[in-house]
Amino acid sequence: MPITIYDVAREAGVSMATVSRVVNGNPNVKPITRKKVMNAIERLGYRPNAVARGLASKKTTTVGVIIPDISSLFFSELARGIEDIATMYKYNIILCNSDHRLEKELQLINTLLEKQVDGLLFMGAEVKEEHLQALATASIPTVLAATRDPESKLPSVTIDHFQAAYDATMALVKRGHRRIAMITAPMNYPLEGFVRFEGYKQALADSNIPFAEELVVNGTYRYDSGLDGMKQFLALENPPTAVFAASDEMAIGAIHAVQDAGKSVPGDVEVIGHDNIRLAEMVRPRLTTVVQPMYDIGAVAMRLLTKYMNKEQVEDHIVLLQHRIENRESTSFLDEEDE
Repeated sequence: MPITIYDVAREAGVSMATVSRVVNGNPNVKPITRKKVMNAIERLGYRPNAVARGLASKKTTTVGVIIPDISSLFFSELARGIEDIATMYKYNIILCNSDHRLEKELQLINTLLEKQVDGLLFMGAEVKEEHLQALATASIPTVLAATRDPESKLPSVTIDHFQAAYDATMALVKRGHRRIAMITAPMNYPLEGFVRFEGYKQALADSNIPFAEELVVNGTYRYDSGLDGMKQFLALENPPTAVFAASDEMAIGAIHAVQDAGKSVPGDVEVIGHDNIRLAEMVRPRLTTVVQPMYDIGAVAMRLLTKYMNKEQVEDHIVLLQHRIENRESTSFLDEEDE
């Protein structure tokens, strides 16, 4: 039979209420009594029932995290940030993989709510009306990480994706390029796909460079789509001299396609990626990329959620973290006065 709080109380010669106060860290217990209870817990091997404690306190100290792709280096770094802050604030994590599927995301939201989690962290490329309706029925706080809903109703932590794409494209313009291609994120993703594409177009417009549809391919974030997209560009009569890819995996695919064609990066084609995953420094030449502070996004999102769960004051429910461009060998050297 499992050891119960009654067994501990009898072993220590105290009331069950006293055992409960010790287990829950209540300071109103005499040191000698606390020591007796802790010794009894250790002798009996007692483990408090988290479910029962949650029912009594109406808190489970558990947070549900919905992640689109657990195999992605991007999202795994976000998850690390979440986990570290959750541990610091003594919350447990239930991590769920949604495979970028709407029906599974909605199912996971309901499953986590049934498990009485204290809060939700949602990561997904697109926040739709179905998500908002499902979350509206919850009586617990929700924070979006690395995404935001169209009307910014829900608290979120991300970067300015338009500005990030604009800056990456302008970095190539400043290097003297006029034929600049883009491998986009999925265009049905309003934040990473469409907004980054708009940033790319705006940078061209501000530089008096005509937009050319043939220099844009729709990617999937993955290596293969970068490889195939770059092959498509190289087959053009007038191929691009520079490429901005909306993810590092696609940028690495583009680099390999250039190399497979017997050309060089950055000699024949310069390449800039997005996200600064670990592979960006492992590929040769090392990848110039937009640094999206993935760990920080996860950490700040989790901290923001703890504020809501503990009813602390929140000044800004939309948090935009700073991005920057990390220059490496996939782009040419730029003089300081040109930057």
